[in-house]
Amino acid sequence: MAEVAQRFGPFGGRFVPETVIGALDELADAYERVRDDAEFRGELTALLAHFVGRPTPLYRARGLEEVHGFGPIYLKREDLCHTGAHKINNALGQVLLARRMGKRRIIAETGAGQHGVATATAAARFGMECCVYMGRLDMQRQRLNVIRMRMLGAEVRPVDIGTGTLKHATSEAIRDWVTNVASTHYVIGSAVGPAPYPEMVADLQRVIGDEAREQMLADAGRLPGTIVACVGGGSNAIGMFRAFLDDAEVGLVGVEAAGEGLETGRHGAPLTMGEPGVLHGSYSYLLQDVDGQVAEAHSISAGLDYPGVGPQHSHLKDIGRVRYTSVTDAQALEAFTRLTRVEGIIPALESAHALAYLADDEAAARSGPVLMCLSGRGDKDVDQAAAALGIDG
Repeated sequence: MAEVAQRFGPFGGRFVPETVIGALDELADAYERVRDDAEFRGELTALLAHFVGRPTPLYRARGLEEVHGFGPIYLKREDLCHTGAHKINNALGQVLLARRMGKRRIIAETGAGQHGVATATAAARFGMECCVYMGRLDMQRQRLNVIRMRMLGAEVRPVDIGTGTLKHATSEAIRDWVTNVASTHYVIGSAVGPAPYPEMVADLQRVIGDEAREQMLADAGRLPGTIVACVGGGSNAIGMFRAFLDDAEVGLVGVEAAGEGLETGRHGAPLTMGEPGVLHGSYSYLLQDVDGQVAEAHSISAGLDYPGVGPQHSHLKDIGRVRYTSVTDAQALEAFTRLTRVEGIIPALESAHALAYLADDEAAARSGPVLMCLSGRGDKDVDQAAAALGIDG
């Protein structure tokens, strides 16, 4: 039985109230029992195939190749998953685990709404009560996903404290879990939070990288030279990176949100501009003010509007295995438009950050095939993108 990782170098751990330690121990023990259990894995694999639509395709983006002047460029099409993003991989696995643990109530936090929709979908599939916490600002800019969650039978609880974004929604979800821990499982949406969540989420998302590895070998006859993924909390990126960490010849690049510009302080780039500290139960890089208080993040993308990051990303930064960089809101919007016009694929604004990196990195052009995780589709972002781009409805 493989033990669930508690730390990644100095990062990770558990910085939570004592009332939650027992629940975290219970969760870690339960996941250790099922992660290699044939029955659990068989049920999850069947759901991923027949409910989610895996394996997702590997798509050669010849239009992008022509625009950027290099290639081949491949997109791992997580946008084609049921519910529209990679989040369903993790949500299904955790809800299956909760059912085995005898928990009948599911809670979650969400920023862009995709994790909330995925969790509500999984809960509906298994007839479980579901409550999703979402910041008021995010509810306004992700209205479509709020409607979807409510259609699926979930209660969406608005969070009005602070900036009304993901950080505060997460805090409220944690408070709910502390109060109702005996009956409730908290489905954390990214590879963040106290152990065992970062390891568990990364493990459930590793299907992205495992599939992509096989697909690249079949289509290109080799591994990619560079892999690119956007990083907020970092679940799509760690899910892709994990399958390639031991391949030294494969460059790994994580792209954060530079927002209105790193120099303005209005960004969501803790790996680029932050310092180690504790947020939501884990020790990792985060944005802090001069007094060491958690600073507010900003991004045009609700899913990247978070001041922290998963602890394994922090470790991979410090050991130099992954290079982390950032792109601005304006660059992401340019990439959003570019993919839409030349490939006929409307990406999520989160994914557009990774796409924007392709426009500026000459090293990627020289490294061989480039593989990018297209983590979600842009249906949820069309109102916001249209407003920013001046497109009339």
